[in-house]
Formats: sequence, structure tokens, C-alpha cells
Amino acid sequence: MTRAAAADDSCNTEIECLKNDLMIETKIVIPLVLAAVMLSGCSPASEDLAVTADVMPTEAALSDAREQTARAKRIHETALVLDAHADIEIPGKASRYAGVDGLSNVSPEKMKIGGVDAVVMAIAVGPGPRTTSGYAEARALADEKLRAVLAMTEDPANNLALAKTAEDLVAAHEQGKGALILGFQNARILGTAVSGLDEFYDLGVRVFALTHMGHNDFADSSRPVFDGATGQHEAVAEHGGLSALGKNAVTSINALGGVLDISQLSKAAALQVLALSEAPVIASHSNVWQLSNVSRNLSDEEIDRIGESGGVIHVAPFRGYLFDSSDETLDQAIRAARQVAGITEDFYYPFELYWEIQDEAVQQKFLSTVSDLLGPGSIEDVIDHIDYIVNRIGIDHVGIGTDFNHGSGITGFNDASEALNVTIGLVARGYSAEDIHKIWGGNFLRVFRAVAASKDKAIIE
Repeated sequence: MTRAAAADDSCNTEIECLKNDLMIETKIVIPLVLAAVMLSGCSPASEDLAVTADVMPTEAALSDAREQTARAKRIHETALVLDAHADIEIPGKASRYAGVDGLSNVSPEKMKIGGVDAVVMAIAVGPGPRTTSGYAEARALADEKLRAVLAMTEDPANNLALAKTAEDLVAAHEQGKGALILGFQNARILGTAVSGLDEFYDLGVRVFALTHMGHNDFADSSRPVFDGATGQHEAVAEHGGLSALGKNAVTSINALGGVLDISQLSKAAALQVLALSEAPVIASHSNVWQLSNVSRNLSDEEIDRIGESGGVIHVAPFRGYLFDSSDETLDQAIRAARQVAGITEDFYYPFELYWEIQDEAVQQKFLSTVSDLLGPGSIEDVIDHIDYIVNRIGIDHVGIGTDFNHGSGITGFNDASEALNVTIGLVARGYSAEDIHKIWGGNFLRVFRAVAASKDKAIIE
């Protein structure tokens, strides 16, 4: 909400707005908060924080905040701002993940507002029967999503281009157009044949992730599926990582010039991809296991191997993958909430299996309870994970992948329109313009080029 839009706006200065409308926790960096305030009028930087008079900023601090905001805007405007993973929302289909306005969280409108230049739009399917009919259903859904993405790029009103190469991406940016890169998630779409990869590449897909939730015939997932009928999870490992089919897929994706994405793979499968790949590998939406101990996040070993491959880890603003898992009190509270809801106490991430709760009232109570326990998440949390990766493997190996339209979102970064707040946070944390350019899109662009070069080299040889 901007000040102009606020129906009861009565503040005349930034200080008054802070006193009247903001809640600021003392541990938050004041310049970051003030910058966020000036960007969005009187909107709070965090709805659950509390401000007191003794922490109110001085005029000098306010001036510094203005300068930081201006600097962040300049950096954001010149950077290639790329989101390495978001799910397509099919127009006309009901979705619990759409924004309150009914629009996708990465709609062209929100991309423009937030200065987001490019999104890897995932053609993703979830778990399902590994049968002929199940594979056909998965392929039909993938085809529908593919058509939806292509339709977005074909509508002149959206001012979007389909980027199949790094050069396409750069050209779109220089022309003031947004760009969509096609992503593929879950080889269940392919059934039991590697040959389908060629078809998807020819259709424009450039980023390939072999799994989603649940194992498939290609690889083990980091989140085995829970069977509500039997009350059992899939085995933690079915293939010991990649199956023979999965190994063939890695080789095929390299040969095609596709970018391999290890997000959602089990640790064993991810390490095997990294060992097999002849080109840099990315994680399109993954966080740090050491900071938040959930199976979807990456161990130090995986982080190190990605760095050695020349790849990039894209941190996601997904609060279920950002919470402090070292907090034993929080862990026990989550387990207790799961027991009350009638689902297994063990979890791969806090909200897991909510869909198995049949009673809608109980389900909503569970979701509300866990949400309250975790808190809203913050940009500071995201940057903590970025810091960890930078400190471990360097600034050239980190990016951002939102996972928007699949439950992701935190205070200050709930959709593409709020992307600038991340840049503000990075500036406040001390990152340089060069660093931020790399984080937002430069690192992905480098991998995109390296993968193409690797393909060209293999062809020549």
C-alpha cells in the first residue's frame, strides 16, 4: 500500500509513519527497514515486530536510509533480475497459491512492478501413479502448462520473450522486455523413456529437474511420498540416488545443452548428478541444511560440489525451509501440532502431509498453528542463507529462486512485485553492486553460457 492509496493516511513525515504504522524489532537493521518504508509508504517491513520510542532512528539514520534506498534502486534497475524457479499458474484454473488479487505471484504485471527481468517458469507435475495412465496424465498436465507459458510470451500485452539462450536473455533485457525460460520438473512426465527429453528441449525447455516430491523411475526424491491409505512413506531410497535411466538422462541433458537442476533430488542423487555432469549444475530453489534441517535443503557436501562444478545455488524465500531448526523448543512444538492434527510426528518439512488431513477445520487449524510457530519469515533469513553459501563457496555460486506459486513467500517478498526489497536487504548487509548483479542473474547467465559452450565443445570433439 502506498501512502497515496492509504484511506486513513495521516502521517506527514517518515518518522511519523514509523511511529504510527511500523513495528520494528530492535535486532533489525534500521537502514534496511527505513528503506523498505520509503519504498512502500507506510507499509510495515514486518507485521509481527514491535517498535518503541527509544529505537526510533535519528535524522542522520533516516538520511542514510534514503541513500541506501536510492543506491539499491540504481543497482536493481541495472541488474538482470532473474528468478531461477517459479511455477506456472494456468489461467482460469483455481489455485490456492494465487495472490489475493487472483493473479499469479509472478504475473507480468508483478514482474514489471518489482523490476524482475526473467523467470525460469517450471513445467512441473507432482507425484502420482507410476502406471501407463499415470504417466499419460502427467504428460497431459505438462503439455497444458507448456501451452500456458508459451501463451504468456505470445501475448503482446505482456511484453515477454521466450529465452532459449543466454543471448536471448540478454537481448530481452536490453530491449526492455521480460523473459521466460522454460523449466522442466519431474521426469514422471517422461514415463520410463529418456527420449522425451529431446522433444521438450526442441519445444524450448532449458532447465531440467528430474524429481519433485516422491520418487520416480529416474531418481530418488528428497521428500518420499506419504501414502495415506497405508500410513507409510515411500522408502527413503529406492534407487540409491539415480537409476540407470536417471544416469542416462543426465548424459542426455548434457548432450542437449540443458541446465541440470538438482533441487528436490535426494542427497545421493544430487551428488551423482554432480559427479556425472560435464557442465555446471544448479539448484534452482534450495536452501542450506546446516541452517534449517529439512530434507529439501542442501548439505555442505552438496554445496561444495555445486561450487566445484561452477554451478549456482538459488536460495528460496520459503519459510518452511528457512526456520531455525536448531531451536529444540520450536521442533517439539511442530511435532506436537502434527500429532494433534493426526499426522505423523516425523516430517521432511514442517507443513508436510497437511493434505492428508481430511477434516477441513483440523487442516486449517494445523496450517495456522504451524504458520504461527514458524513466524512469517524475513528477507534477513534469506540473506542469512545467501551469506552462508557465499562464505563457503564464493559469491559466484549463489542466486535467488523464489518457488512462487507453490507456497513460497515471506514478509517483504511475497511475490515478484517486492523483489526490490531483497536488493535493499543485500545493500544493507554490505553486498556491492557487482555482488548483487551476480546474485540476481549474473551467475545464472554465466552457467547458461557455460552449458551451451560445453555442448558445443562436445559436438566439436
